Amino acid sequence: MADHDDPSSQKITMPTQSPPRPAAGDAENQTPPPAGGGVGVSNILSRWKREDLLKKGSLASRGLALIFSILAFIIMASNKHGDWENFDRYEEYRYLLAIAILSTLYTGLQAVRQFHELSTGKEIFSRQNIGMVDFFGDQVIAYLLISSASSAVPLTNRMRESNDNIFTDSSASAIAMGFLAFLSIAVSALISGYKLCKQTYV
Repeated sequence: MADHDDPSSQKITMPTQSPPRPAAGDAENQTPPPAGGGVGVSNILSRWKREDLLKKGSLASRGLALIFSILAFIIMASNKHGDWENFDRYEEYRYLLAIAILSTLYTGLQAVRQFHELSTGKEIFSRQNIGMVDFFGDQVIAYLLISSASSAVPLTNRMRESNDNIFTDSSASAIAMGFLAFLSIAVSALISGYKLCKQTYV
């Protein structure tokens, strides 16, 4: 008969213990919560920096377009060297001069407005309205500049084949300034388009 009172035949089970939890006041053993507020502030700051960079880039590109437009206007307006060597006798050159004047007025007004906004931090017009004006205005002026410069190139090339002189050189210089003004305002148009796409209407 088996001895039921034999301690060696009985299994001894020990209670399982879970690892001790850190005390409520033990700050070193607790994982800190994610700092969501800091991420939001950094996103806002980065957006402000990006907007400021875009404003400065747009102002710089329009300032260059203003300088090149003024040069194209001055060079072509002073291109008078005789009866037939006068820009006023050619429709292509008159067109180039008119667009250079228009580009000078547009880029000058835009540069003054943007400089005022950057220096004072106050917007003259609402952001929604001025965004549309910037985008379509840059597009129209860029098209007119490339159109006027392109129309004057064939005429200047034909004149240079027969008589290359100071008149054709001045015409070529005015055309080059028109192309440079187009490139500058085209960069401004890209910036305006990007700002318009990122614009919120809330």
